[in-house]
Amino acid sequence: MDYSRFFSDDVPSFLRSPVREIFRKVDLASIYSFAGGYPDASTFPLAEMEGLTRQVVEKYGARALQYGGTQGVTELREIISQRYDVPLERVQITTSSQQGIDVCARVFLNPGDVVLTTYPAYLGALQSFRAYRAAVHRLPLEDLSANGKAKLIYIVPDFCNPSGVTMSLEERQALVEFARRENLLIVEDSPYRELRYSGESIPTIYSLAPERTLHLGSFSKIFAPGFRLGWIIAEPELLEQIFVCKQALDLCPPVFDQYLAAEFMGSGALDRNLERSISLYRDKRDYMVSLLEKYMPDGVSWTHPDGGLFLWVTLPEGIDTVAMYDSALATGVAYVAGSFFFPDGSHRNTMRLNFSYLAKERMEAGVQLLAAEIAKARSQQMIDG
Repeated sequence: MDYSRFFSDDVPSFLRSPVREIFRKVDLASIYSFAGGYPDASTFPLAEMEGLTRQVVEKYGARALQYGGTQGVTELREIISQRYDVPLERVQITTSSQQGIDVCARVFLNPGDVVLTTYPAYLGALQSFRAYRAAVHRLPLEDLSANGKAKLIYIVPDFCNPSGVTMSLEERQALVEFARRENLLIVEDSPYRELRYSGESIPTIYSLAPERTLHLGSFSKIFAPGFRLGWIIAEPELLEQIFVCKQALDLCPPVFDQYLAAEFMGSGALDRNLERSISLYRDKRDYMVSLLEKYMPDGVSWTHPDGGLFLWVTLPEGIDTVAMYDSALATGVAYVAGSFFFPDGSHRNTMRLNFSYLAKERMEAGVQLLAAEIAKARSQQMIDG
């Protein structure tokens, strides 16, 4: 049966995630995966979960199993408002920070509108913008050619996924100045901000321009991704439309999960867990960098992020990381080709590597395999060239 007539006009705009396609076909435990943005499972607070669960049941009873408010349970919103020093009415809980991106796209973008962002850009955001048939144009700030239909700036200012790069205070101030001059909203995607391993914390874009910034946060990297919880901090007038939109999407975020997150965050367990996570990830980042220094062929370079979960690797011009992917996966190592983070599919000589997921004792073998594949591609390039 031909089902094509049943699909909406939006369907051709849907963009597949290469990461999800990998995990759909391959058992993660059977390969050396540097591909996904998975946290290290040892950071999940398993030891506290039994007590937290009992505490939620005893404290909230049937409320924890009932529908909740679309804006999120008050207890969690209050803790977030206190932690980040914002009024309660500016806090909206989301079902994952990915939903935060998607609901912003759904509320603010029409087909043909323009989103401005830095390249490379987070693939999940590109998927949302494309699904609503918006165009994505690159910032530099001086490029005003797209601004006729520009509405949003989308940015990951701290330890960007995929590049690992962090915007300086001067860059953030320039971005805010640009947004005010051009009358644009800013979606500040900040799931990694609390995972800083070196350097000094930099003020959020929201703190510089609260009147036009929607600040997105997530529990996925600091608590557990399986809870699918995030939040948006923004002006009440902006959140009101997101509130109405979310009613049609999911009625409310998962209530039991919210109460667990509230108890976890409010008890101080989050900060204790963050301290352990930061120590672990700092060690894994440094070890990963040392392995790249040890094994990568000449002409390969990479970022050294101050936090987050990713390194961005650049290979010599002419090496195609999309073309070499199947060969690499056949040897047992996975990465994400960098071209997927560019709307035009360019920069095929780049890749994103995750350092948080793979156990440290398995990293060396994985990097050796990857380096060998790169060396093989470089040798073939020289033969062909």
